Amino acid sequence: MKRLPILCLLATTLLLAPGCKHGWFGKKRAGKAPKETSEIALDVEMTFRQRFLEKRTAELVSQGQRIDVARQQALDEFRSRYSFTRAASQQ
Repeated sequence: MKRLPILCLLATTLLLAPGCKHGWFGKKRAGKAPKETSEIALDVEMTFRQRFLEKRTAELVSQGQRIDVARQQALDEFRSRYSFTRAASQQ
C-alpha cells in the first residue's frame, strides 16, 4: 500500500521534470530559426572545398609548383572530381 503513493510521486516528477533541451511538453528555446537543409549542405560542401584546396595546393607547392599555378590546378581537380556538388560551381 505504501508503494502506490511513492510510484505516483515518481511518475508525476518524471512527467513534470524537463528532459533534453526542449522539455517534456515541447517547450522550444527562443532564438533564430534553424537553417534550411540546403543551406547546411552548401556550408558543408564549401568547408570541404576549402580544406581540399588548401591541402592539395600545399602538396603541389611542396612538389615545386608556383603557388598560383598550384592553386589553379587544385581548383581544377576539385571541379572535375566533385562536379556534382554546388561548391564545385562556386568561385
